[in-house]
Amino acid sequence: MPSGIRIKRIEDRVQQELSELLIHEINDPRLRQVFVTDIKIDRELAYAEVYVSAIEGAERSVEVLAGLESASGFLRRALSARVELRTFPKLRFFWDPTPENADHIEKLLAELRNKK
Repeated sequence: MPSGIRIKRIEDRVQQELSELLIHEINDPRLRQVFVTDIKIDRELAYAEVYVSAIEGAERSVEVLAGLESASGFLRRALSARVELRTFPKLRFFWDPTPENADHIEKLLAELRNKK
């Protein structure tokens, strides 16, 4: 079993490579302006939980996740060629609401500052 530091390095590398794949090699219109916010890989390297978000927000979440699921085989194959692991983890995609929540909090704080 890999150490926590090694898993973190693998997660960072997979996130970098997946982001590049989404920008340069995926032509699916459902996956335009999508970014990878985080990746969590389990200790057995069996599953990689990929957290994504889009500029437009949660209204595109179903569309984006469907596009990623349909491209998951291609993405896994392309990632396994770029990141050398004995077996590459299966990709699971999840919507990450963090950027939207942060934007909402920023707006609330700005309103509070303007009321002073």
